[in-house]
Amino acid sequence: MARIPVAQRRRDFIDAAVEVIASNGIDGATTRRIAEQANANVAMLHYCYDSKEDLFADVYEFVATRFREVIEQSDPHTTVLETAQAIMRGVMECYYDSPAFGATTLELINWARRQHGDRGIAVYDQAMQVGLEVLRRVAAEEGVAADVVDEIPYVIGTLSDGFAINFLTYGDRAAAKAQMDITASVLDSWLSARLAAGPAKPARRKRAASA
Repeated sequence: MARIPVAQRRRDFIDAAVEVIASNGIDGATTRRIAEQANANVAMLHYCYDSKEDLFADVYEFVATRFREVIEQSDPHTTVLETAQAIMRGVMECYYDSPAFGATTLELINWARRQHGDRGIAVYDQAMQVGLEVLRRVAAEEGVAADVVDEIPYVIGTLSDGFAINFLTYGDRAAAKAQMDITASVLDSWLSARLAAGPAKPARRKRAASA
């Protein structure tokens, strides 16, 4: 039997960990369960990773990379509105295609916040930054103000995360498809109005009262 390269074994363990974390949570994601999910033995897992936390760090990086890929692949190079819609639909489809990915993402963010403080928000920061870079490229061609563009990734994150939690709670795939359209319409309504309003006006300073 051909020997499986360590890099492939690591990827197998990452994929297995995503499934196990989604089903059992961080505390229940034992090395034995992860090894069994990967059709390997615990000794092989420990050969590839010095500790379970090292494996979780790779899972965390996998999640962050997946968000970057979804956002970059969702760039249609058209209008800001169409680009924002494509990004959000891409993220929602990612959750829809793999409920385990969504569940593991939420578990890992909470775990990282407890274990590493600010590292727990890194996956959000990275996704937001990639989304912002994509939107800024399109906005520069369309002439959309920077302060409008800066708000969009936050709104996309809020709406898509709400969709993910609802889908994980009820697990209704037929309803989830309809909810994607509803969520997209919310983004469309907000962003269309926001683009029409233009840049936010700076707050007017109050004139000092006369002595």
